[in-house]
Amino acid sequence: MKRKNRFETREAVSAGGVVYRRSDTGVEVVLVETPGGQWGLPKGTPDGDEELEETALREVLEETGLEISREGKVGTIEYWFVRSEEGQRVHKFVHFWLMRPTGGCTANHDAEHISVRWFSIKAALERATHKNTEMILRKAETLLDGGVADAGGNP
Repeated sequence: MKRKNRFETREAVSAGGVVYRRSDTGVEVVLVETPGGQWGLPKGTPDGDEELEETALREVLEETGLEISREGKVGTIEYWFVRSEEGQRVHKFVHFWLMRPTGGCTANHDAEHISVRWFSIKAALERATHKNTEMILRKAETLLDGGVADAGGNP
């Protein structure tokens, strides 16, 4: 007997960034902590017909309190989750860009997160809650080690 799927399947998209800075000890990146204790990268959903790049810039500012400039694209992750109360299976795609801070302060982050902190790449990889976040951080690390151009276009 064939089982009927109870859930409608839909796609969703978000955009965010790997905010980085270089220090005397190496590259550091920003992670955000949810009230549930999960650590990840700042990201969010487009407003209306907002382009993904615009979404990434807005969401990173809101979630971290940092003003940033966008650099090259790091990559896209995808995952599935279920919203049982809505009867939906969601296939989500999240696009990430490298970003550098140009101002602002992590103390000015929104209330969605309980903490916004700088970590060395190694510490961020250990702290990240999800494997997809680790994958994006590793890609960012590779790009940064390869001399990605800064906001002024210089290597």
